[in-house]
Amino acid sequence: MPRTIAIRSVDVDRPETWTRYRAGLCNTCRANCCTMPLEVKIEELVRLGWVDAFEAEHEPASRIAKRLIKDQLIDHFNHKQSLFTLARRSSGDCINLDAITRRCTVYERRPEICRLHPQTRSPRPGFCAYGARLDVI
Repeated sequence: MPRTIAIRSVDVDRPETWTRYRAGLCNTCRANCCTMPLEVKIEELVRLGWVDAFEAEHEPASRIAKRLIKDQLIDHFNHKQSLFTLARRSSGDCINLDAITRRCTVYERRPEICRLHPQTRSPRPGFCAYGARLDVI
């Protein structure tokens, strides 16, 4: 007999619809947080291996941004704050999110904002845009 599963609607852009975070929640999530725009500093790009330390120290950030945009690794560069917005696929997914497993492909090198989400670096600290994976039956 098929089971009916009630799925609560969550809107990534509306933190009031988010779920209180608890350990293990990510194991059954469809990685909604990986669809939010992600702004990082140059140090995070070095950690990701997209920029080497020498380049970060000696090249203007705007020149680095131009290369990364051409390589489709970032979508935007904020000159005033020196923030790079990581590229996303047409689906809205972060380019580092595996489309099949819904897991981060750069987890060990992920940016600090990802490491601190959702506890401290979040539009609603302590809550996340949890959405149940539909393949879990």
